[in-house]
Amino acid sequence: MKYGIAMSASPSPADSAHQSESRRFATGRQFEIRRDDALAVITELAAGLRLYSRGGVQLTESYSDDQIPPGATGITLAPWANRVEDGVWYLEGKKQQLDITEASRNNASHGLLRNTGYALVDESEFSVTLEATVFPQHGYPFLLRHHVRYELDQNLDLRVSQTLINDSHSRAPFVLGAHPYLRLGDVAPEDLILTVHAGTRLVADERLIPRSTAPADGQFDFSGGSAVGELLVDVALTDLTFDGGLARHTLSAPDGRTVSLEQDENCGYVHVFVTDTFPGRSKAVALEPMTGPANAFNSGDGLRWLEPGEAFSMTWGITASL
Repeated sequence: MKYGIAMSASPSPADSAHQSESRRFATGRQFEIRRDDALAVITELAAGLRLYSRGGVQLTESYSDDQIPPGATGITLAPWANRVEDGVWYLEGKKQQLDITEASRNNASHGLLRNTGYALVDESEFSVTLEATVFPQHGYPFLLRHHVRYELDQNLDLRVSQTLINDSHSRAPFVLGAHPYLRLGDVAPEDLILTVHAGTRLVADERLIPRSTAPADGQFDFSGGSAVGELLVDVALTDLTFDGGLARHTLSAPDGRTVSLEQDENCGYVHVFVTDTFPGRSKAVALEPMTGPANAFNSGDGLRWLEPGEAFSMTWGITASL
């Protein structure tokens, strides 16, 4: 893979060669941030995390230059995460019909910015900030901005802040989330152990729409560590354990190395997706921080509303012990 480095939000003629190069990427401009041996690559498309590595050890799944993110790899999710059943919800008693974007299950999936290019707001040596507008459209009559900031901190950990701003004249419902896939370099996925501390799982139907809740026990109890090689799951968990304001979900290698996803208390849910369909990988593990679960626009679970002019932020990040 190769990556371009975006240098300016408003390119001058002198930047035309760079802009031509950036068009060769299916995900648009590539924003690199580096600190010591840490590297993060952020994409113009969906303000996505294409790569995070430390010391050359790849800590997230990635993809080639000519691909869009397979399995929604690394994208950010707004103004809802996950799914809305049949794309239908009700606003003050009036039916709202979102475009169906998951045809196989007849759902509206992963928000409204998955195929949107984000504009550069700010860039420094260790951080980049991107922003996109959610315009009023089918089933979502609101005007909002989604602001995403990536930073490599002094510990070389990756920190991400997602902020939603309501520019409408009426309050707007939302759920925020992100879709990173974690890995530990060249360690075989089957050799990894997944640990997640959660008290409750959402019981979903065949269309992955939650219908009830149950204790996170049995095959859904990851608190003691579960072998990834034995897992194929697609489940949302809540009642997370927070320590110092953060919940941590970890992949561990046999040699003791770890990579963890952290999320703040505004993210009360995590979606655990272990799949054997990720291109080129026997297994892949997505740990998705979310402020609410699938179908929150109908169930109300985890649903928040932004008043006109109001903003809301959630933060998450990836840490590693190598």
